[in-house]
Amino acid sequence: MSVADNIAYFTEENSAETVIDRMRDAPDRRLAEVMQSAITHLHAFVKETEPTMAEWEQAIGFLTATGQISDAKRQEWILMSDVLGVSMLVDTINSRRPSGATENTVLGPFHVEDVPHREMGSSIADLDEGEPLTVSGRVLDIEGNPVAGAAIDVWQASHDGFYDNQQPDVQPEHNLRGIFTTKEDGRYWYKAVKPAYYGIPNDGPVGQLLGGLGRNHMRPAHLHFIVSAPGFDTVVTHIFDGGDPYLTNDAVFGVKRSLISDFVQVDDAQKAGELGLPNPFWQVEADLVLAPANA
Repeated sequence: MSVADNIAYFTEENSAETVIDRMRDAPDRRLAEVMQSAITHLHAFVKETEPTMAEWEQAIGFLTATGQISDAKRQEWILMSDVLGVSMLVDTINSRRPSGATENTVLGPFHVEDVPHREMGSSIADLDEGEPLTVSGRVLDIEGNPVAGAAIDVWQASHDGFYDNQQPDVQPEHNLRGIFTTKEDGRYWYKAVKPAYYGIPNDGPVGQLLGGLGRNHMRPAHLHFIVSAPGFDTVVTHIFDGGDPYLTNDAVFGVKRSLISDFVQVDDAQKAGELGLPNPFWQVEADLVLAPANA
């Protein structure tokens, strides 16, 4: 019997090979390559776990419910990718950088376009709520030189853990958002409020999965950044609060050690007055290091 005959008919032993053989004339070779790997691992998974028909139907039901709850405002599939660590893995593979450059992390679902440009040193907080915070640092290249003309797109959750587009009736549009541009010294600084940790949506299939696995659905407090400059690789990253209780238990695995910074409380009435802030206030400083675009 020829090799072709061995894979022409489905058996438990040759299941993956039989399916893969049917793709041998695929016009899209990259699609065929990806599907060959997916089929190989999926069949190996089924052979390893040996699910009952009832369990497999339950799995199909879970996938169906994940699709049904997704719409233009909620993407449960992305959420599932996040909590399984797949989003972070894909992002990490696609943002490899030289040593010393700021690491990427997930964009998250709350970034918006057409955010207002703000003057350096101004506040992104349009409501007088929460503990005041100053955020500062430098945008540098990997040699330590300042980068002028870098655009820094920032956004964050409020003091109680919500983004403006989650609360359109509570927060004004573009609250806690802004874009700043560095000058020759590469420095940036702005005023904000101390962000809070918050929970990802857990009222759907992904939340049920997390509950069944005994996992929490919380994200540690963080600030979002997209930093771009001509000739450099764009960085999508966070600054995490080093005192947050969920740093080692982020539901979407977004925390990298290099992205953790100390949020320090300052009790200095004179300095607070100079900054136009109530006393005490919080401050965090973090440099953002860009790699060359061709790196």
